[in-house]
Amino acid sequence: MTDFKRRLLLQGFLAAAATAMGGGAFADEAATLDRTQSRIFRAWLVRIVKAQLDQGPTPRWQHRDCAGLVRFAVAESLRSHDQKWKQAMGLSGAILPPELDLAPAERSALRNSWRMADGSHAAYAGALELVQENARLISRQWQQALPGDLLFFDQGDDQHLMVWMGRYLAYHTGSANPGDNGLRAADIKELLDWKDTRWQPVQYNPNFAGIYRFSFLSDT
Repeated sequence: MTDFKRRLLLQGFLAAAATAMGGGAFADEAATLDRTQSRIFRAWLVRIVKAQLDQGPTPRWQHRDCAGLVRFAVAESLRSHDQKWKQAMGLSGAILPPELDLAPAERSALRNSWRMADGSHAAYAGALELVQENARLISRQWQQALPGDLLFFDQGDDQHLMVWMGRYLAYHTGSANPGDNGLRAADIKELLDWKDTRWQPVQYNPNFAGIYRFSFLSDT
C-alpha cells in the first residue's frame, strides 16, 4: 500500500470513528465542560503555550515534542493556578484567564488521563492517540478552528500536531539542541504558502487530516 493510500485510509478511519463514537471516544467517560468552562480552558491552554514560545520551555515540561506540548498545556490548564504555580511558570504579575471552576473529581478525570486504543487510560498519549481517542474531527477547513484546537498532519511514518492559537499556530518540531528549543510559531498565511506542501492545512493536501477538538469541550 502506498503512503498516499494509507493516509487516505487513516483519514477515513478517523472521520468514521468520530461519527461512530458520537463525537469522540473520550466523551462518554470523562466530564464534559460547559461553554463557559470550555472558553476558560481554551484561554488557559493558549496562554500556557504562548508562555513556552515567549520564555522557552519550562522545566515542568518534560516530554518535548509536538504531542508533549499538547499534553503539557492541557494538564497545566486543568490544574489550580496558585501563586507558587505562577512563579514556577514565570507568570507572576501576568494577566491570566479566570480560574476554571471544576470539582476535584472533574479535574482528576481529565488531567493526565488520556484514553488509549484498548480503552485504558494513561498519562502519555502520542499524536495519533490524542486525536483518535480523545478528540473529534471538526473540519478540514482551518477557518473552522477555535483557539486550542489541533491541526493534525499525517506524514507517513510520523504524525504531527499544531495548536491553533487564534491568529497563528504553535508547535514543537520534535527535536531540540542548545541553539534551538524546537518551538515554532507560524502565521496561517505563512503556512498556506509553505513550499513544502505536505504542511499546508488545505483540503487538497492528503497529509492534512483536519481540525480536531478535545472531546471534553463544548463547541462554542
